[in-house]
Amino acid sequence: MTRPRSDIDRRIVHAARRRFLAVGVDGASLRRIAADARTSIGMIYYYFPTKDELFLAVVEEVYGALMSELEGALASVLRLEERVRAVGKHVAALRSTELDVIRLVVREMVGSGKRRERLLERFARGHLGLVLGAMVKGIASGEVAARHHPLVLTMATIGVTVFPQLVRRLADGRLPIGALPSADELAASLADVLFRGIAPRSDAGTSARLHSRVKRTKERTTEGTRKGTRS
Repeated sequence: MTRPRSDIDRRIVHAARRRFLAVGVDGASLRRIAADARTSIGMIYYYFPTKDELFLAVVEEVYGALMSELEGALASVLRLEERVRAVGKHVAALRSTELDVIRLVVREMVGSGKRRERLLERFARGHLGLVLGAMVKGIASGEVAARHHPLVLTMATIGVTVFPQLVRRLADGRLPIGALPSADELAASLADVLFRGIAPRSDAGTSARLHSRVKRTKERTTEGTRKGTRS
């Protein structure tokens, strides 16, 4: 009895993911993948004519599902800052399989020009397009300053909200500064950095505290001068 296609190609994709992670795409043997998937090398070529097609299938299995979830987060009726914060929380909750594919993608983006082009093409239709669309709408609604190009805003949003969450997952507890905040706290802080920057704020409370501090310093200096004069 012939196995259903979904069972065969899923087993091939999962076996390929394990081998690609272990030895890289170029170093992976299709015969070994076929053996791990309990099928033949001919069946691999039937479903995936080239190793690059198999690699893209490994990425797409995880990436496609992830894009559906991110699309839902960015399409909500919440303010843009809240939606960006939700994306950060989602990244913080990535499953181990998703993190494995991210590692694989980073490796191949650096090492293979041909695969990099295919990945960039897919990402342009995926998370890059989603965030870019959110930024364009944010500019139109007045939630984002129009003085920057939407692509710059897109790169800044991904850089500020996504990569730190990945660092937290991959390196928390091994950083020289110690443990990072919780996933929710980090998402809120990163959204605050993105929308309000890292420069000191000149709000009324800060100004009042600064004025009080300066006043106390002057009073202590004046008192010290008087004591010195009397002595």
